[in-house]
Amino acid sequence: MTPDSVVMNDPWWIVLIKVVGVVLLLLTWTIFNVWFERRLVAKMQHRRGPIMNPIKLGGLGQALGDGMKLLFKEDFAPGMVDKVLFTIAPLIAGACAFTAWSVIPLGGEVNMFGVTTRLQVADTDVSALLILAVASVAIYGFVLAGWSSQSPYSLLGALRSSAQMISYEISMGLSYVAVFLMAGSMSTSRIVQAQAQPLLGGNVLGLQSWFWLLLIPSFVIYVISMVGETNRAPFDLPECESELVSGHLTEYSGFRYAIFFLAEYINMATVSAVATTLFLGGYKAIWPLGFLIPDTGYWGFLWFFIKVQLLISMFVWLRGTLPRLRYDQFMTLGWKWLIPISLVWVMAISLLRGLTNHDLLQGPVLWIVVGVAALAVLGVAFLGGGKPEPEPEWVEGPFDAFAGGYPVPPREGQTLPEFADVVAGASEPDRAAPAASDDDRKDG
Repeated sequence: MTPDSVVMNDPWWIVLIKVVGVVLLLLTWTIFNVWFERRLVAKMQHRRGPIMNPIKLGGLGQALGDGMKLLFKEDFAPGMVDKVLFTIAPLIAGACAFTAWSVIPLGGEVNMFGVTTRLQVADTDVSALLILAVASVAIYGFVLAGWSSQSPYSLLGALRSSAQMISYEISMGLSYVAVFLMAGSMSTSRIVQAQAQPLLGGNVLGLQSWFWLLLIPSFVIYVISMVGETNRAPFDLPECESELVSGHLTEYSGFRYAIFFLAEYINMATVSAVATTLFLGGYKAIWPLGFLIPDTGYWGFLWFFIKVQLLISMFVWLRGTLPRLRYDQFMTLGWKWLIPISLVWVMAISLLRGLTNHDLLQGPVLWIVVGVAALAVLGVAFLGGGKPEPEPEWVEGPFDAFAGGYPVPPREGQTLPEFADVVAGASEPDRAAPAASDDDRKDG
């Protein structure tokens, strides 16, 4: 079996070992990431509890304790819920979270109990599309959770979550297309092998053709989309506490809540692993450290783990630094910016690949393409901005706080309609003056 082959003819017991190993890896990795996020956010925000925990292993036992508590906690469900769908919903989300890892290459070829195989459960010609399909099915888990709860808060959270995930899956899928065009395949293992090729046809430094550099617009769009896909801050709008309590999870507790919690952290690792596979060279070594530590055999998993964990650190960094967006701002970013930019970028890559495949991207044609691209960039930079919106006129007296679609506080000199007939209180300078007598108040 060559490294470039897609079909994997492993014995059934090797496949079973891989499946059990991936499940144990994800469960262990989730516990570690819960502890890792708690510690890293505490370092960023100077929170003494998680970073001064007296328990051994720096508080890792607390993460284990939280998991055991959810397993043995009373699994309560309100009487008005649809119990069948209420139970199926977390199972769908959990199953999809594990399934996506079946086609992600964790490493190259290894010798496992005398059998030469790859550190990958399975691979097909459309493995990357399988990941998108599994992510789409996971939406049903969130929708069923909100609908079966028979609660307005849960239903609103489920609608927000489904709209958010569907919207950002479009831009995420379009970022996949550019990778398919560059790699010439939808197989995850072949995409990794395509990135192992020398940069620009060959160089003395040993640089590889990682797609984050060659397809940097697709990489940026994917990174933004994967944060929105996983409902993580600053895009955690489906379960923002100030509006929807906890979104589709409002009525869940105990083991069923633990499955949703587990699926969220696994999905965070899943989108990071997909970004590593599609854009960061997969299990290939980071330049120039590859000269010291190879990426062959089981060493490839070490490089894969490092890259995925760095992306997970980015999730934690965003949570600890950025405020939450408004829902209309979030949807505007997806539909009016990410999707149009992705479409234009995919068309440009398609044109370049077509010209390259027919040996036309050379001589005058090359300079024409470069000139058109430069003019397009200059046009967007200097002519793409719209006219600034005029500021709303300030009208003294009562005003409608919801006139702009969102409640805003009154400015100085403005009064809310419900307080129009209420006597205003004394200002700070007036409070220092002597209080008026009762007779003066009656006369006033």
